[in-house]
Amino acid sequence: MKVFISGADGFLGSNLIRELLTRNHEVVAFVKEGDDPKTIKELELEIRYGDLLDAASIEAAMEGCDAVVHTAASTGIWPYRSEIQKKINVDGTKNMVAASKANKIKRYIHIGTANSFGYGSKENPGDETLPYASGIYGMDYMDTKYEAHQFVLKEAKENNFPAIVITPTFMFGPYPARLGSAKMVVSVYQKKVNGYTKGGRNYIAVKDVCVAIANGLTQGRIGESYIAGNRNLNYKEIFTLIAGVVGVKPPKLAFPGFIAKTVGWVNTVLARTFNFEPVISTSMAQMALDEHYYSPEKARKELGLPQSSLEDAVRESFEWLKENKYI
Repeated sequence: MKVFISGADGFLGSNLIRELLTRNHEVVAFVKEGDDPKTIKELELEIRYGDLLDAASIEAAMEGCDAVVHTAASTGIWPYRSEIQKKINVDGTKNMVAASKANKIKRYIHIGTANSFGYGSKENPGDETLPYASGIYGMDYMDTKYEAHQFVLKEAKENNFPAIVITPTFMFGPYPARLGSAKMVVSVYQKKVNGYTKGGRNYIAVKDVCVAIANGLTQGRIGESYIAGNRNLNYKEIFTLIAGVVGVKPPKLAFPGFIAKTVGWVNTVLARTFNFEPVISTSMAQMALDEHYYSPEKARKELGLPQSSLEDAVRESFEWLKENKYI
């Protein structure tokens, strides 16, 4: 199968390409004009350039492909509201779908975020049946990813568009082209994490997500969504896990909620006044106090989502960071 991948030089895209190549798929990597796809350019694939906001460039680049995996997105969380982020995540998705229709694509896999579903506790984790609950944070990243997700589902259900949606949780692994989630590993290793809040989230090895996506080319039900996650850990637990892997002492200080909120508020005011991106904002502080726990059971059953060692995924991330002199 010839697979077209947007965001091919990103964290997920770089790992996904390697999984697809091991299965003998042909890969067409769609890369933004002007970018240097350093994490994939040594691989046996075809690189085609274009822009998510240029519908014609997508349609032309997609020619001859059988399937599409749309991983590209604007993932920044500062500033909270961003018109360009909405264009990339929503309009870009619409352009991808239109190009897929024009090229008669047989399977389209949209990559969303697990936060498009309501979250829960460890005892009762969120799943694909719970409605969107992250609008309370007031972030265009989450709001636009949710809007794009709903657009794809609507196309599948109303227009027979052959799409499924896979929504990863927080991923660890190698080839973090722009650091992204690897920042957590770097911060713990460099002892920049002084403490933890009461919240938590779901974590997974990026290679497991890639297996589910690759399986999704022939498995999964059209018009359905799948949460790709693994372990639900609070922040004390994940920092302790990372510290154990990288060989440092874990943070011991538990931050009360009011302190986290105060720090977030002060940082937000200063960031808006002096025009810089805060380490923690008001919304980020609130997120850090909430439990973003999810169940991956549907993806395990229907897409064969693996549940491999999170410690190994952190170790792979750490080794890649050292080899590439990020630490």
